[in-house]
Amino acid sequence: MALAEIQIGKNGVTENFLSTLKDNFKNHDTVKVSVLKSAGHEKSQIKEMSEQILESLGKNYTARVIGFKIALKKWRKPMR
Repeated sequence: MALAEIQIGKNGVTENFLSTLKDNFKNHDTVKVSVLKSAGHEKSQIKEMSEQILESLGKNYTARVIGFKIALKKWRKPMR
């Protein structure tokens, strides 16, 4: 399946962002999230955002922070 890309802006991880992310996972297995400068460009902030996203999505997802992007992957079976 094709890769989906969305962005996190100055509002950060909001309910609207999470619903858009969940909608993207209906059609895609992998979603890349770009963190804009207005959202914060410190590695610790990006790591916190990825943990917050994973917490709201559930156990079937994993995240990997690469620079200023968060790569999210949906698995068929729950991860540990």
